[in-house]
Amino acid sequence: MASRSRDREAGTARITLTCLAHAGAGVASYRGWSAAVGPGIDVAALPLPGRDSRRREPRLTERAGLLADFLPTLLQTARRGPYALYGHSMGALVGYTLTRALADSGLPPLFLAVGACPPPHTTTVLADAADLPDEDLLPLLDEIGSLPPGASASPGGLWRRTFLPVLRDDLRLARSLRNAALDPVTGGPLDVPVLVFAGRDDPLAAPAALRHWQQWTTNLIELHTVAGGHFFASSSSLAQHVGRACRGHVTALPTGGGR
Repeated sequence: MASRSRDREAGTARITLTCLAHAGAGVASYRGWSAAVGPGIDVAALPLPGRDSRRREPRLTERAGLLADFLPTLLQTARRGPYALYGHSMGALVGYTLTRALADSGLPPLFLAVGACPPPHTTTVLADAADLPDEDLLPLLDEIGSLPPGASASPGGLWRRTFLPVLRDDLRLARSLRNAALDPVTGGPLDVPVLVFAGRDDPLAAPAALRHWQQWTTNLIELHTVAGGHFFASSSSLAQHVGRACRGHVTALPTGGGR
């Protein structure tokens, strides 16, 4: 509360940074972000239905359900003050989809930051993997470091009974979002700054592939390569970078401007 009071006294607006996780994951990747992003920023990690505090809710597999679930909350956030989005892997497609809808509502974010996700018009080994049999899907997950030790050898194990169905539905959601992005009615380039973060050793989303996000904005784009493979969302240096970007974009707003 003290930090909020100091911000009000200084005449500066707090920024909400909404974070969206990769396929199969909850919000644990962003647990350390509040301490790392720096002053003036409130981190809001949003879990999809079917995990974390929402584990009993039906999972989403289509764009329409995602917008119905998340958009009202984010519109409230947008009306309160400046905000930005960071999405990791599948979360980047979620972030793109929400940014498109928010911009169409006249309340775009300061920027969209995406990590470890090729742009919608490109493909990955997991793009059409949602309905593969276990014996074909598990090796693909193993290649990107998403398979816990022993999971492939335990057909009736806890991971395959609880985690794998969530991951499959998330891959179905990602496919729906990618297809919608390619539709000129529901997709196309944003007029919002886009920050792109690529893991130097990412086997699923190589830095060269992520450069093509420049086709998905008519605004500014920044490309950054960071240490690590595919799962670098918990990196404190990433959180610090995104936090600095938040403060920089707010500082650049016109005096009296909305966002």
